[in-house]
Amino acid sequence: MRQNTIKSLMKSGAFPVATTSVELIQTHVSWIFLTDTHAFKLKKPVNFGFLDFSTVDLRRFYCEEEVRLNRRLCPDIYEGVIALRETADGAAFTGDGPIIDYAVMMKRLPGDRMLDQLVTSGVATVEDMIKVARAVGRFHAEAASSQRISEFGSLKQIMFNWTENLQQMLPYETSTLPADERETIQSWVINFANTNCELFNRRIKEGYIRECDGDLHLENICLVDGKVYIFDCIEFNERFRFCDTAADIAFLLMDLDFHDRSDLSEAVITTYQEISGDLELEKLVDFYKVYRAFVRGKVESLCLNDDGIDSEHKTSARKRATRYFRLARGYCERTRLRQTLFITCGSMGCGKSTLSNQLSFELGIPVYNSDLVRKMLVGRPVVSAAHEQYDQGMYDSATTEKTYDELKKFAGYELAAGHSVLIDASFRRATDRTSFSELAALHNTDFIILLVTCDEYEQKNRLKRRAQDGSSVSDGRIELLDPQKANFEFPDKNEGCIIQVNTTRSPEDLASQIYRELKQ
Repeated sequence: MRQNTIKSLMKSGAFPVATTSVELIQTHVSWIFLTDTHAFKLKKPVNFGFLDFSTVDLRRFYCEEEVRLNRRLCPDIYEGVIALRETADGAAFTGDGPIIDYAVMMKRLPGDRMLDQLVTSGVATVEDMIKVARAVGRFHAEAASSQRISEFGSLKQIMFNWTENLQQMLPYETSTLPADERETIQSWVINFANTNCELFNRRIKEGYIRECDGDLHLENICLVDGKVYIFDCIEFNERFRFCDTAADIAFLLMDLDFHDRSDLSEAVITTYQEISGDLELEKLVDFYKVYRAFVRGKVESLCLNDDGIDSEHKTSARKRATRYFRLARGYCERTRLRQTLFITCGSMGCGKSTLSNQLSFELGIPVYNSDLVRKMLVGRPVVSAAHEQYDQGMYDSATTEKTYDELKKFAGYELAAGHSVLIDASFRRATDRTSFSELAALHNTDFIILLVTCDEYEQKNRLKRRAQDGSSVSDGRIELLDPQKANFEFPDKNEGCIIQVNTTRSPEDLASQIYRELKQ
């Protein structure tokens, strides 16, 4: 669409409703103009193969489909299709001039009640997620099914979609998805498909292939006055909408993981299974989580080629794409990971916590941080600087002993529950590492020491930046680094499996290195 058309639509008089302002939001396939009360969604004239909006007739057809399909879950939100016309003042959704294009007109939902915002801000509750899960479960129970729709649950069709996605990511090897990561995910997908043929066939026979939503992520769900609004389903390609109900609910579960709120997933799964009776959901959910994370990564990557999107938004899209692809890779590794007790080992400022958080995100395992536990024990606020001398005050040997004892308790609780766990601490003393190794042996789990190193110049710079920022839970300071290093007892091979990483590389690269070494 020409820039002068977009400029015309930024005027309040271009709309059939009164408004004090107009806001423009762009995706890789749409321009969305927000007035005070409504949203007007124009489709971009693009053709990605899986989506074709290249002509006015196609855009009109898919606008009509969008309204029809979304009224299944939002009957009072989608008002209809509206023509964009030429007027004396430029393009507008008013008048009776020649038609330029078509758009979807819908009531505007409050942005602060979108589920992604509620989840990110910590406002979303378990009760909210139960309401969403019930809405999805009821929707799936009533969704259309037929012999033709069931064909889209076949492995042939599923792998066709996967092949398309993988091929479309070939141009992004240097930006969002390196070739080796793509190939690792592809190998995992093929192996899962080949070893679960009977499961996929059973899903078809038992009627789980339905006309679903297809785009069930947090940004497309709004909670207002106790009601659940699920909008913006897939209208442009029925093979993305005709799918296993497990693939639909997996999108929501994946997005909770993406937003670091996996704690809300259990309520979704439990409630959804109660309504759907789908007892085999969890056998498939990781497979479809990989698919959904990969698709979201692809969608964000496609924004990088859109000349209408500015560099700041492209940078954000690149980061989101990378994070989605790392989550997809992590799901693959979760299915291979034996129960493991991981501990970090390294001096202050070397990057232990950054690496720990990356692994926790990708592998879905809990992390216990020694700085947090120490301050909890002594009753100090989490983000409060404690300018203690080395091995003095809250860092004396007695408090350190108590801190490691508490960390060991947390690790023991997780291992007893059958979970892997990561303890983020310096572990500078061999006796502490031995104690945790014995704990792993007690629970018959693997024990991995992540020996974290860093270039000394970069390490000192990190400590300087941390002190200036003042928001870190860690109290490590540059003047404490040399005394700590002087008292550091480096692990040897007799203590267990040691994986050494240098954090001058990105956390994503280090996670992949760790996965490779875990296979050996």
